[in-house]
Amino acid sequence: MHLLRVRPASAIVRRTIVATLLAAFGVGVTGIGPAVSAEDSRVSWALRTASNDFGADRQNFDYALDPGGTLTDALMVVNHGKKPLTLTVYSADGFTTEAGQLDLKTQQEKSTGVGSWVRAAQDSVAVPAGKTVEVPFTIALPKNATPGDHVGGIVTSLSTPGDEPGIEVDRRLAMRVHLRVGGELAPALTVEGLHVDHHGTINPVAKGDATIGYTIRNTGNAIVTAQQAASVAGPFGAFRVRAAAIDDSPELLPGDSWKVEVPVEGVRAAVRLAATVTLTPIVTDASGTITPLPSVDTTTHAWAVPWSALALLVVLVAAAVLAVRTRRRRAALGEARVQAAVADALRERETAGR
Repeated sequence: MHLLRVRPASAIVRRTIVATLLAAFGVGVTGIGPAVSAEDSRVSWALRTASNDFGADRQNFDYALDPGGTLTDALMVVNHGKKPLTLTVYSADGFTTEAGQLDLKTQQEKSTGVGSWVRAAQDSVAVPAGKTVEVPFTIALPKNATPGDHVGGIVTSLSTPGDEPGIEVDRRLAMRVHLRVGGELAPALTVEGLHVDHHGTINPVAKGDATIGYTIRNTGNAIVTAQQAASVAGPFGAFRVRAAAIDDSPELLPGDSWKVEVPVEGVRAAVRLAATVTLTPIVTDASGTITPLPSVDTTTHAWAVPWSALALLVVLVAAAVLAVRTRRRRAALGEARVQAAVADALRERETAGR
């Protein structure tokens, strides 16, 4: 089963501690894991999908539905504790965090996708100790629902007083809901804010390092993973250096972005550098088939002036100019002495002839 992280509410009356949930986006958790903190083993519950016409022992809730369509399914809530539990139940939209994990909006935040289309039959559920309770829910898509992938989750939450006054502990556990809305699937990735910085050395003939930075944005309507490659070259592609293997991006939901920094070693300060990033979008279709799409190349340029080499060149040119001037001055002085000697000799001859 895929359990989801749910971030804490951004504004509440009392201070709240949230027990972080179990699994990151794309990381499966086999079996039923209890939502329990190490400090309190008295509170323990788990979630699983109901066994029905959609299947048994499903990893998460995964559907294909056309705009305007509806369906009904159920979430199973298991109380592993020795006391009855009353849990809040709600749904929320998903998004990808900066750490590459799937997170869910809080109950206080407005959801416009899965969080607004999924409705549990009840806002709370009471689960006796050691028992399992079924929570039916309905998914109703509006007729103008946009085609493509939409991800969110169904959340169960338990708030209890903390050990200190004014502290409330909010433990949450969720299961992922993936909806592929019927219509044209148009996966697309773009590279934004591409830049390259060169870090030279004092040695004028040594190679330096470069850092390529950029943001991958999912501008399509499908969940996409990006295979990445990057390189740096001088003018006309000279001295091209390829970056070491770059990890694939996490799965990005439509509209999500992912920041990347790539080090490249052994880059010459070739005055004008060109940094190129190549993305290959990877899409999983409804049958689970993974398909790579045509690659997308993006290039930017930056100056990489070899200042130490330039300074050495300036020194050499200045020395050469000074040497030429010195030789010319010496030649001029020598010529002046010769002319003076000739003039003295001519005067002596004229004096002797008289």
